[in-house]
Amino acid sequence: MISRLQPKNIDILSLTTIATPHRGSAFADYMFDQIGPKHVPRVYRTLESVGFQTGAFGQLTRAYMRDEFNPRTPDQLGVRYYSYGASLDPTLWSVFKFSHDVISRLEESENDGLVSVESSRWGEYKGTLVGVSHLDLINWTNRIKSLVWRSMGWEVNFNALALYLDIAGKSIPSSIEGLRKC
Repeated sequence: MISRLQPKNIDILSLTTIATPHRGSAFADYMFDQIGPKHVPRVYRTLESVGFQTGAFGQLTRAYMRDEFNPRTPDQLGVRYYSYGASLDPTLWSVFKFSHDVISRLEESENDGLVSVESSRWGEYKGTLVGVSHLDLINWTNRIKSLVWRSMGWEVNFNALALYLDIAGKSIPSSIEGLRKC
């Protein structure tokens, strides 16, 4: 929106991204390699038949981001860019164990199960959220994890809503424990 639509009625001062694949994801590359170009349309149709939207999948590859998206979407003068990454050390039963290991092997970088810390870096890097998965960042696992962890007497150390409010500058007490400044 900032560099391509260039809205005239909005004064954009900054953009903050969180675990955004600015340089694509090695896991997307891996999946496309495994599926093969011949089978991609069939996989898309299958995913769409159960309600998944597939339009952006091809845009998550490292080649697409490097060769197409980033060159066509330059940073704009006067806008400050900030970014955060996330890293996870998944357990054996984590939904992200396989994808995390693929990204670690192919990119040799910490990652949140879908996006590497290196791919997340854009503009002024504010730090890495440690022990946080990509689903934690969009608050999909926060409620269930909080309920289970609290019932077991464990402390929950990440709250996605508090993070976003803190970044937006709202004055609420927030705990962003595990943020490693880089």
